[in-house]
Amino acid sequence: MPIALSLDVKQLIDRPNFAHLATLMPDGSPQSVPVWVGREAEHIVICTGETSLKGKNTRRDPRVALSIVDFTNPYEEVQIRGCVIERRPDPDLKTMDPISHKYTGKPFPMRNPEGRVALIIEVEKVRYTKLPFEHTPPK
Repeated sequence: MPIALSLDVKQLIDRPNFAHLATLMPDGSPQSVPVWVGREAEHIVICTGETSLKGKNTRRDPRVALSIVDFTNPYEEVQIRGCVIERRPDPDLKTMDPISHKYTGKPFPMRNPEGRVALIIEVEKVRYTKLPFEHTPPK
């Protein structure tokens, strides 16, 4: 059952914060990888190649989990579970380039369009937390 994202969650996704995407291997074990993340309304967007591990895993089993931690305040985070509901071909990088701009200020540098796909994720469960700690690790 899809759910709406709160303003706090949308803002965390919309800032240039890295996400960790967990997919399931053929034997059911989890595989996690850091990714750039975008958003289209209530859906999360992750771009990849169809032959990447995350591309192969989500084709076989569309269930995913993500965690996103704020870059400047690691005590603000969101945990998301969802499902890939669309695999949108992206040979012209129209989906990838805006996400790349968010993180680097430039179009995606790897211009090989063959097999590029945008994974559209419907959120089924979300948990947002902002703890009242100050990130001051010892120097």
